[in-house]
Amino acid sequence: MSLQHARSALVFGGSGPIGAALLTRLMVQDWTLLAISRRPPAPSPGPAAMRWLPGEFAAMPELPEQVDVIFSTGPLDHFARWYANARIRSARVVAFGSTSVLVKSTSSDPEERDLAQRLHVAEQTLFEAARERGAAATVLRPTLVYGTGQDRNLSRIAAMARRSGFFLLPSDAQGLRQPVHVQDLAQAAEAVVDVAASAGKAYALPGGETLRYDEMVQRLLRAMQPSPRLIRLPAPLFRGVVSVARRLRKIDGLSDTVLARLREDLAFDASAAREDFAYAPRAFTPGDVPLP
Repeated sequence: MSLQHARSALVFGGSGPIGAALLTRLMVQDWTLLAISRRPPAPSPGPAAMRWLPGEFAAMPELPEQVDVIFSTGPLDHFARWYANARIRSARVVAFGSTSVLVKSTSSDPEERDLAQRLHVAEQTLFEAARERGAAATVLRPTLVYGTGQDRNLSRIAAMARRSGFFLLPSDAQGLRQPVHVQDLAQAAEAVVDVAASAGKAYALPGGETLRYDEMVQRLLRAMQPSPRLIRLPAPLFRGVVSVARRLRKIDGLSDTVLARLREDLAFDASAAREDFAYAPRAFTPGDVPLP
């Protein structure tokens, strides 16, 4: 790929947390960017080489015939189906998936197993379509993403703790986690573009530090001002509190499967990413968890 001209990219999911960080990074590197979003940001002064187009996979706007790279930072299954039938040419495709393809494949929850299967099929569809076109495709699988206030994990915990002044956890919430910052993911997406060895591969992208779930939450709360209190409850008592909160419709998304996962180690090996494109994520920085 020539370095004598400003490289061009088509970016999906640019209004999301990873996509926004990626666009910011690529603009600094003088890429020519075309971003697709169902709800593009309001017009504002900015680089002439950055354009937003309203659209979605089912109703795509007119696109150029060719770009240097296609980046996808949104749902992988939707992107893979679109790419398999798209006419735009690109020698390089970099798409974000999820470690859920591994974590949830044996879940007791049928919806989670379905998600894992859809991610698996999407990865295979993308790789096959890229091979047929002579393109190089890479899938990046981040772990627990944070850094913009748009995530549904740490930012949600911070918001709940701020409102109540405390946060409840079961005493056995000690499964390992590796929170990863969006800026490290954006750097990885750009770095992998020029690595020929990454073609046809999927990489786990964990953060640079492995923590127990309760330790991660404790550090997050201590970084807040004022600092909410972390209250650890015996697991049976915590389940009882959750059951009451469900009946009162005070919480959602906290299924028994999700609760059980708090005890599970969700830690991944980043050695392949380190070896192939010098992936070096930062340690967990809880001060970088903005409130939504």
